[in-house]
Amino acid sequence: MNSFTYVRASNLDAAVREGARANTYYLGAGTNLLDLMKGGVEQPMRLVDVTRLPLAAIEELSDGGLRIGATVSNADAASHPLVTARYPLLSQALLAGASPQLRNMATTGGNLLQRTRCSYFYDTAFSACNKRKPGSGCAALEGHNRMHAILGASDKCIAVHPSDMAVALAALDATVRVRGPKGERAIPMSDFHRLPGDAPQRDTTLQHGELITAVDLPSAQFTKAHYLKVRDRASYAFALVSVAAALQMEGERIKAARIALGGVAHKPWRATRSEEMLAGSGLQEDSLRKAAAAAVEGAKGYRDNSFKIELAQRAIVRAVRTAGGAA
Repeated sequence: MNSFTYVRASNLDAAVREGARANTYYLGAGTNLLDLMKGGVEQPMRLVDVTRLPLAAIEELSDGGLRIGATVSNADAASHPLVTARYPLLSQALLAGASPQLRNMATTGGNLLQRTRCSYFYDTAFSACNKRKPGSGCAALEGHNRMHAILGASDKCIAVHPSDMAVALAALDATVRVRGPKGERAIPMSDFHRLPGDAPQRDTTLQHGELITAVDLPSAQFTKAHYLKVRDRASYAFALVSVAAALQMEGERIKAARIALGGVAHKPWRATRSEEMLAGSGLQEDSLRKAAAAAVEGAKGYRDNSFKIELAQRAIVRAVRTAGGAA
């Protein structure tokens, strides 16, 4: 690990002022960042500790929505009465996301910013990683790629985003609130994370020095929900495929649906075409299967992960049926 300067921010203005300096990272719990620093993947010269800022509240909004502060722990968010009652999808995703020890430390803002767990990204002995070293190539294209993307990838990178929480937030149409040198802005979850394109080293659309301050959820309309995480073991493991399914039901028919996938792309993958096809349908497996197929249109498998194309469809069917009470 390289040497660095540590600064504890006393207020938001000071945090943003410090964060705007060159090669500076914001530090919350550090559950991902410190691992990356110890491995030599990230080498910041300056860390700005934001854990003492007033960003640890969960509060109702005037429009019926909910605001979750950036330093709220994953454990506190998962167990908060307003989250469990109004946004069960988010609670389920957080509980599926990590061990209790990590949930007690990890924060809302940090969860959104965690980096891929691609082994070629983490292991600096591999020189070819465009995400770590732009222009060096992507070792996963011809290497071990069982965990990698089937949607939205490019020939520059096929890594996937590891967050479970972010998949649920994408399905729930959340908004990420940030503050930076140019002021405050709100970023829809659909625009917050990037697909790799020609710049896979950029995970998000955050500008230099911007700090996540909160995540806003719209008023709860999709309380019939299920988060399904398919993984190699039930204990702490990242998703092969995950599905965040949230429904509005009218009797036994789906009035409206929200579907997002994890473990399949560089960002949480919103299946909007599937949502359109589910509206007005029942929970019969044949109709759900057609909607699920639409979610993986254009999918491309690689040597070790082509099974994900079928797995994703089956997972969507199961998640929707479970959310609707049919499973």
